[in-house]
Amino acid sequence: MSEEFHRIKRLPPYVFESVNKLKAKARAEGKDIIDFGMGNPDMPTPPHIVEKLIEAVRDPKTHRYSSSRGIPGLRRAQAAYYDRRFGVKLNPETEVIATLGSKEGLANLAQAITAPGDVVLCPNPSYPIHAFGFIISGAVIRSVPFESPSGFFDMLERGVRHSVPKPTALIVSYPSNPTAQVADLDFYRDVVAFAAKHDIYIISDLAYSEIYFDGNPPPSILQVPGAKERAVEFTSLSKTFAMPGWRMGFAVGNERLINALGRVKSYLDYGAFTPIQVAATAALNGPTDCIEEIRETYKGRRDVLVDSMARAGWNIPSPPASMFAWSPIPEKFRHLGSMGFATLLLEQADMAVAPGIGFGEYGDGHVRIGLVENEQRIRQAARNVKRMMQNADQIIAEYEDRTGIKSNIVQHPNSTRASRP
Repeated sequence: MSEEFHRIKRLPPYVFESVNKLKAKARAEGKDIIDFGMGNPDMPTPPHIVEKLIEAVRDPKTHRYSSSRGIPGLRRAQAAYYDRRFGVKLNPETEVIATLGSKEGLANLAQAITAPGDVVLCPNPSYPIHAFGFIISGAVIRSVPFESPSGFFDMLERGVRHSVPKPTALIVSYPSNPTAQVADLDFYRDVVAFAAKHDIYIISDLAYSEIYFDGNPPPSILQVPGAKERAVEFTSLSKTFAMPGWRMGFAVGNERLINALGRVKSYLDYGAFTPIQVAATAALNGPTDCIEEIRETYKGRRDVLVDSMARAGWNIPSPPASMFAWSPIPEKFRHLGSMGFATLLLEQADMAVAPGIGFGEYGDGHVRIGLVENEQRIRQAARNVKRMMQNADQIIAEYEDRTGIKSNIVQHPNSTRASRP
């Protein structure tokens, strides 16, 4: 009975756990770690949402089991949000379901629609649950790059031609975690046309729908005519309303996929605590100035990060959306890979980031920086990085000596390149 469990064997070591252990060790040694590693919003949830939670929790009737699919008022509120924001009409009874965060929803949908050996097309790099939710469910992942829209669709076509059996689903996620790339409606029209041509489902992750900075608000794939025939879309209140610990998300769209997700959830949970659902309803139906304030906070942090790190000698592209910067590893450190560079940032700059390798093998030339520290802390991190850059040669030589990593290791410098189908 010593053999590893089948599904556990399919999971590689969790890269972020290695970083967390290094971070805990540094803090135990008394270091003040400036933590950009996890996308964990640090702003308080807006007061009117908290007050609604308190009001609801005082009612003993809300202490009982709740509804797995979400209370009716919450589903109606999500449908109303889609109507206001995207002009998309949804039936709250059949096309909307509340989830325990979008991550749980994605994983449970994978359980609902995946048979062992199914092939799923997934971007690389990508948020880990996009791939591993399906891997845990027994699927095979075909990684697809996004170097350009035309190149993306060329690789999708190749993935279909060379997959046996034919792919059953395609995952898209824009604004992207980790790359912060955005997509427009023309892109989604092409995605829907591709999926219709090959008779596959589309799973869209729109968790960062309200965190955008430099242009038009990100669209929903459901704005495309015919999209609801094969697409389901996930959203979350975690970033929009600074509610990460509340674990409240949604899936909307294709009725068959929503029904399948609902059936699996009915066996697994009773839904979020009713007062949380009531407060989430108040968030969706309430004022939007808090959303704008949260967005502006992230924008200010983004601008400070890009400017201060450039002064320190690390040029970071300015992300147009999301709460992350997808940052190329500085040239001198690139041969160390993202895990090596992240380790040195912890040791030499008291700064924690997420290694790009954790989002897929072609993320290894980058690290992800979460905009989850205030502007003063960001500037302090930049000062620490500047000192590290000034001593780069010595730091790299010492790291190479203790690890055996040398500069002839081949790297993948393009963040959006992924393994070919």
